[in-house]
Amino acid sequence: MKIITTSLNGAFIITPERINDERGFFARVFCRRELEKIGLIPDVVQCNISFNLKRGTLRGLHFQKSPYGEVKIIRCTSGAVFDVLVDLRSDSATYLKWFGTTLSHDNRKMIYAPKGFAHGYLTLKDNSEVFYQVSEFYSPDHEAGVRWDDPLFKISWPEPVSLISKKDSSYPDYKINEIV
Repeated sequence: MKIITTSLNGAFIITPERINDERGFFARVFCRRELEKIGLIPDVVQCNISFNLKRGTLRGLHFQKSPYGEVKIIRCTSGAVFDVLVDLRSDSATYLKWFGTTLSHDNRKMIYAPKGFAHGYLTLKDNSEVFYQVSEFYSPDHEAGVRWDDPLFKISWPEPVSLISKKDSSYPDYKINEIV
């Protein structure tokens, strides 16, 4: 697997290195040693999937507050999504910056999101499924989010949003130096 830096400190794209033959291919998509070698947190305590029926569905921007902040490794297993991370770590050089990339069944890319990042995505195809490996157990008392269209972030979503939950659409704008 290749681990590629992004424009956000601590966030990475992970791409599988395929070994092809007449049957198809084999690729490793997770390796604790390789992640630890570059200082990433490889702990996985929970895996989740999110299935989305319609193109234009937006989920996010979500995070869990400390002490239950999550590292996430996110992959699109069917369809395609525009996946977005926002750095909410006030001590980071990339504080309040965002990064977005297309994750799809075809490109098989994954994104590594460290603790202190908000995460969300917009589906680019009907019947898109997203698989998450998460480093922390879900804690409803620490669940939080910020608005997907917060003017502070200026996220450039590639398509219009046609479906979003009441909960996600009711998140507040981010407050500078909010503790995540």
